[in-house]
Amino acid sequence: MQYRNDVEALDALHAKYRELHAEITRVVYGQDEVVTQVLNTLFSRGHCLLIGVPGLAKTLLVVTIARVLGLKYNRIQFTPDLMPSDIIGTEILDKDRQFRFVQGPVFANVILADEINRTPPKTQSALLEAMQERAVTSAGQHFELEQPFFVLATQNPIEQEGTYPLPEAQLDRFMFSIWLDYPRFEDELTIVRNTTSNREVELRPVITGPEIQYFQELIRKIPISDHVISYAVKVAARSRPGTPHGASAANQYLKWGAGPRASQYLVVGAKTHAALHGKYSPDIEDVQAVAPSILRHRIIKNYKAEAENISVDDIIAGLL
Repeated sequence: MQYRNDVEALDALHAKYRELHAEITRVVYGQDEVVTQVLNTLFSRGHCLLIGVPGLAKTLLVVTIARVLGLKYNRIQFTPDLMPSDIIGTEILDKDRQFRFVQGPVFANVILADEINRTPPKTQSALLEAMQERAVTSAGQHFELEQPFFVLATQNPIEQEGTYPLPEAQLDRFMFSIWLDYPRFEDELTIVRNTTSNREVELRPVITGPEIQYFQELIRKIPISDHVISYAVKVAARSRPGTPHGASAANQYLKWGAGPRASQYLVVGAKTHAALHGKYSPDIEDVQAVAPSILRHRIIKNYKAEAENISVDDIIAGLL
């Protein structure tokens, strides 16, 4: 990866993004915007929560992305009896009577945490250190995770009986909360036509781990004007009820607003959105493009919003 300057590198990132998007959508149909947001999360060095009813290709999307990235991938199926050691790993006594740490499935580049809300908070929290520090601690030993490291969690919004809602602290670690909707009729025709035949798609790796890390660092170096940073911070501040910058909609319909991590993600996400779409610096439109997915899981509605059937997305639209 030898580029003469950052502009040439950003052009290369834009081209690589288009190549990645084209390869993924050969298998995942009708979810173009979702694919874009997941790739934004990847290059922003974040994690992603995918929410949607069964059958919308959430798991297929993650598997496909792992294949085109050419990275090590592990799937963890979250169930009520899952233990933290099933995720992180555990110490065993080997044949030489020596304690040896056996790595769990979290030791990979791409982690699919499938139906993450089906396991108790004790096990959900096993991912917290990995997501925040890119490392795990077990039996007093500290283990660094291989980079890049990327957690994609899925959640079913329908069946809430027997589930454990994610704690706010863990939700805050996810950069994006992406809602998957039903595909359009034309896209569903394509899905049914291609998945009910013997058609097979051979995917090829498009990008390597070192390239991803290089572009992640490149995005951090992208210049951004003060007025765009100010706008991003104001959007987060407007979501906080009872504060000097709180918007009237926040005071009326929200119990809690977004914290400073939302402001950070709004800026980084806007930089990535701009770079992926061929721009050299983000503007306010880039902040607005990523804001719904960044704020959706960070603001909590009050009773009045529930009673009047005001959605989170409606409130976010007002904040923007």
